[in-house]
Amino acid sequence: MKQFLLSLVVLLSLLSSTSFARDATHINNAFGSARLQGAGKLTWWGLDVYDATLYRAGNLNSPEFALDLRYQKSFTGISIANRTTEEMKKLGIPDMQAVLWGKELASFLPNVESGQALTAIYTPKQGTLFYFDGKQIAQVRGADFSKAFFSIWLDPKTSAPKLRSELLGQNCPPPLISEGC
Repeated sequence: MKQFLLSLVVLLSLLSSTSFARDATHINNAFGSARLQGAGKLTWWGLDVYDATLYRAGNLNSPEFALDLRYQKSFTGISIANRTTEEMKKLGIPDMQAVLWGKELASFLPNVESGQALTAIYTPKQGTLFYFDGKQIAQVRGADFSKAFFSIWLDPKTSAPKLRSELLGQNCPPPLISEGC
């Protein structure tokens, strides 16, 4: 019995330590190869909202990166877009611009169920590519949108500082977010 419990504990710890790591084929395809920078969980009032994973292209100094969000709760695409708009405003994006970007996001963000993932990949030449469960659903060009969007998680003024810390680890944010450490 002791051996069984020990085996179960080991198995559960392995599963929990890899819960953030998942198939990142679409991210590798965008970069050639992706490197995990960090992972964390967004919890709100004790409820797990999503697991977040930050990847960098090739090395941790690359300007290209991806943020993968695996949801633990169900949300409509419109509610995700609205929350994104509110977070952008909190970071100082002018209301009118945040609302315009929120409308654009609402036009393509799908409803998500627990276990499904949304991924945003930034490359300087393409802007932000959005994926739903590994399939591309949209592209938003321009560094201004990309900076506002990814700052929700990576800016020092984020509303989720613990998650930011987990995503960045001991490394710097991507150059899009911060020119220096």
